[in-house]
Amino acid sequence: MQRRSWALVAVVLGSGIVFLDSTVVNVALKAIGKDLPATFVTVLEGQSYIVNGYLLTLSALLILSGALADTYGRRLMFMIGLSGFGATSIACGLAPNMEVLIAVRLIQGAFGAVLVPTSLAIINATFEGDDRGRAFGVWAAASGVTTIAGPVVGGFLVDTISWRVAFLINAPLVAAALYLAWTAIDESKDSEATGHFDWLGAAAIALAVGGLSFGGIRGQATGWSDPLAFVSLGLGAVMTIALVPLMTRRPRPLVPPSLFRSRNFTVTNISTMLIYGALYCYGSFQAIFLQGALGYSALASGLVGIPIAIFLAVISTQAGTLAARIGPRVFMTVGPTLMAAGLLWLARIPASSQTWDATLARPSSLLPPGSVLIDVLPGTLLFASGISLLVAPLTTALMTSVPSRNSGLASAINNALSRIGPLLATAVIFIGVSASFYGSLGARLPALQTDSPAVRDQFPALNPPSQATPMEVDAARGASTDAFHLAMLIAAALCAAGAAVNGVGIRNPSTRARTEESRVGEATTPG
Repeated sequence: MQRRSWALVAVVLGSGIVFLDSTVVNVALKAIGKDLPATFVTVLEGQSYIVNGYLLTLSALLILSGALADTYGRRLMFMIGLSGFGATSIACGLAPNMEVLIAVRLIQGAFGAVLVPTSLAIINATFEGDDRGRAFGVWAAASGVTTIAGPVVGGFLVDTISWRVAFLINAPLVAAALYLAWTAIDESKDSEATGHFDWLGAAAIALAVGGLSFGGIRGQATGWSDPLAFVSLGLGAVMTIALVPLMTRRPRPLVPPSLFRSRNFTVTNISTMLIYGALYCYGSFQAIFLQGALGYSALASGLVGIPIAIFLAVISTQAGTLAARIGPRVFMTVGPTLMAAGLLWLARIPASSQTWDATLARPSSLLPPGSVLIDVLPGTLLFASGISLLVAPLTTALMTSVPSRNSGLASAINNALSRIGPLLATAVIFIGVSASFYGSLGARLPALQTDSPAVRDQFPALNPPSQATPMEVDAARGASTDAFHLAMLIAAALCAAGAAVNGVGIRNPSTRARTEESRVGEATTPG
């Protein structure tokens, strides 16, 4: 295998574990809540922080990490990120209580922030022309597969061994990636970097992204009853507004305003926030609904995502190559449209739907009414075909819209937005979903005081009630179904909006521009 191919394997492994850990924990939360003692947080709060704390530091530090990689060396930063991520993964797997796990997850997210933007920047510096398009396709396919495969891997490990193995499995992957990075990746950086790093801009961006992210997380965890959530959102909003004069007046700002003069760069980032908000909404609420309301096991819930992983593996590379040749607009329009159609199909799942195991246990009828084959599979296939057409062309559009010397920063900005969007979208949607659940539950059980904290503890949204009568279980299942339908409808609307933005805004480069793109913009220093 050529040296460049091994370099691609290294960055796919490095970024893949970050995406894997973004979703693998979702199906392990129930087991973690039962196994780990918690002193300073409730179990529900702890579970929220385990997932969202990781996303918080990952989001807040992405742009800083991308700029550091462009300035001081992409391979150097990549290997630092790998080492830290491996160490914190082991610490997560050995955590003695909920508080320690939360703290280590915050640090793990910080090292993950280093790996994602440097991965794409290394690809941009290592490959040229059609090879670059194919490499982006491979990266996108592998990243998408690991993201979707997270619930499958996590479900299998949780059901068969322990939730701890879901973290410890990262260690050998990190070791392999470190070896390949050392032997196959050449160092590259921005040749125009002066060494005067914009630390003020980095702090402002971290406060802006971190404030918005923490506000969404805290608001969701407390049902928007904690003023700290609104203070954090306000701080994030103020700092976001302050970034405009800060970045336009500094001589070498962390984020050059010239990046946003690229139409494709700006449009791609807007659509990323919309579509990835829908993607995370789909992943979060579907896992809770299938396990909580319909009674799927953690493994069965994860298996639902297998078609998405297969489609991504088979189609993404070809879609990325074609997008590099003919332009990304058609893929970035059709893809999210199909995703929206799939989500609309999932919005019709009835409360009487059978679990995966129950469906397979009825061989007398190939398609029993209310089965996974009718209720879940068609929508999943539509969603899978859409996301497999979208991810690689979106990456291609992003990375070809800016000079290569800014590739790490451009990737970091896009990845930060792909996480801010989901955090804020999921937080806002959670309010609507919770209101729908308790409103529907109150209509089914009029004597139940759904505003009571004790009742809400007994009947968590989209989850089975504890110590409830059969009538209460049926009512909660119906209310969960209504709330899930609302979540899928909102996610479908976000995908449709993303498709419209891409269809109107994205411009395919001319044939001449695509030819010249492979010759210009390279600002790398071989190691």
